[in-house]
Amino acid sequence: MLGIHAERAATAAPPPVLARKIPRLSKNRPMLADIGDKTAMLESAVLDVRGATIQYKTGNALVTATYRVDFSVLRSDRFVLLGPSGCGKSTLLKAVGGYIPPVEGEIRLGGKRVTRPGPDRMMVFQEFDQLLPWKTVLENVMFPLREAGGMSRRQARERALAYVEKVGLTRVLGSYPHTLSGGMKQRVAIARGMAMEPDILLMDEPFAALDSLTRRQMQDELLQLWSDTKFTLLFVTHSIAEAIKIGNRILLLSPHPGQVIAELGCPPSCGAVLGWEAAFETRIHGMLFPQEEADSA
Repeated sequence: MLGIHAERAATAAPPPVLARKIPRLSKNRPMLADIGDKTAMLESAVLDVRGATIQYKTGNALVTATYRVDFSVLRSDRFVLLGPSGCGKSTLLKAVGGYIPPVEGEIRLGGKRVTRPGPDRMMVFQEFDQLLPWKTVLENVMFPLREAGGMSRRQARERALAYVEKVGLTRVLGSYPHTLSGGMKQRVAIARGMAMEPDILLMDEPFAALDSLTRRQMQDELLQLWSDTKFTLLFVTHSIAEAIKIGNRILLLSPHPGQVIAELGCPPSCGAVLGWEAAFETRIHGMLFPQEEADSA
């Protein structure tokens, strides 16, 4: 299989970049909106990913999750990584978080190379068990502020209360995670991440495990939070509709190994055009799955 090589035994050294070259999909990424001069964009980028090839081991095989991926995230962007299951988007997010080093290329945050996790990047996962079960809602939000942020208990409490209020959970401050619904648990996780006021908030399909009604509500609440605070967001999803709703910029990744197909931006005026979302979704689907479009033609 392309991107998977058998390997004899695991060694302490990092895995080598695959010798077999995988062709680039596109040198010129199609855009739906002008996002400005490339040089100026790179200079103002919060996050800059250049030529990132990411590999990991499973059993005795070496898997290439992404191949030479490039993108930049600007301050206050809602940047979405979109692609089919197995395209490496979650692995790429973990690499930005500092959990998996790229074997080729580099990832920079605020101009500094990412080599390990840090409080300048907070991650929200899709699993409901990401909260500490022995701590209350307030204590869960306070925990990283005390441990990683170095705040006093009073400072952490004040900051945590402010963000718990932003996600509408002041009525359950003293409740434990096992008493909360899935949507409420995700609100706590979002409040915990935002309370650290990181340079970028990383979200790995945070609403995928929720029912459709709760998912739509959480999407709306996330956009309202963004409107209030203008935080920088890197969001992973395999849902085209969710990507269109959440993102102001969308990076399309090919099936395994993930390579950049296109970077799309939606102009602010799109919302005034009746049916633009359906047309945009159809276009993105065609770019992600061109063979299906060819077969149906």
